[in-house]
Amino acid sequence: MKNRVNPELLPGLEMFPELDLQPEFLQAIREGAAQMNQLAMADESLSLNDEIIPGPDANPLRLRIYRPKSQNEALPALLWIHGGGYILGSVDDNDDLCMRFVQEANCVVVSVDYRLAPEHPYPAPIEDCYSALKWIADHAAELNIDPHSIGVAGASAGGGLTAALTLLARDRQYPSLCFQMPLYPMIDDRNNTPSTNEIKAGFVWNQQTNEAGWKMYLGELYGTDRIPAYAAPARADDYSNLPYTYTCVGQLDPFRDETISYVTKLAQAGVDVEFHLYPGAYHGFEGINPGAAISVRATNEYIEAVKNGFERVAKVKA
Repeated sequence: MKNRVNPELLPGLEMFPELDLQPEFLQAIREGAAQMNQLAMADESLSLNDEIIPGPDANPLRLRIYRPKSQNEALPALLWIHGGGYILGSVDDNDDLCMRFVQEANCVVVSVDYRLAPEHPYPAPIEDCYSALKWIADHAAELNIDPHSIGVAGASAGGGLTAALTLLARDRQYPSLCFQMPLYPMIDDRNNTPSTNEIKAGFVWNQQTNEAGWKMYLGELYGTDRIPAYAAPARADDYSNLPYTYTCVGQLDPFRDETISYVTKLAQAGVDVEFHLYPGAYHGFEGINPGAAISVRATNEYIEAVKNGFERVAKVKA
């Protein structure tokens, strides 16, 4: 399989450690990842601040807000949801990307530090994300954002939570969303597509790690027929009335086929969708090899997708 990997992406793949996702090892993995995170140097034109809001069950929920220091008009808002298989990751993971969204897509970004499984299985993470989204809409005037221009985005498990959150917001009828960007989303707990059966080990995320993540996220629901679409959006029966969607996946990502199926169902439901498949790319390739040409292109396309998602709203208003 490695002979199919884009040569520029091989160094990152060879350096990436095999993940043993037994629950007793998670804390050490989380701590190791946190040590590698360094707060990005903020542009002088931007402000970054953390805010604690009441989450579900009154738990404290941390948000990180990125915005221009000089803002004379109401801006669109993007809720960003980090990845990590529903069991890893934090609000500290994507500072650089979130700041680029602010600078280049001219928006406010709010990143949510949702609770993680297995300590907090479904529905805690998605309800945390919904609380963050509702807080953005409820405080639109205070935040100086346009309540008609709210989007949601995230990668991997963050992409899965993005897809679930748009379903949840649609069904709860609040707030209205104009755009979603679930990047290579983790949306199918059945873990039995041709691509998951192809990527059984290695390649950053694979069938084995995927099974571990889903087991911890779903808890006692795992393996039953009682799994709702808000937990695993691939199980949804109705994809109508969802917002304009941009998504992508690598051809060597175990999520390839569930993403392709998701895109197909969105299109068939009348949802406007743009989709990119990257040959030679494995899971999380652009974060592990940020300097590779394909990674630069993919990240630039994320920025353009957010700009386009918000510009569509502006054109309708005009």
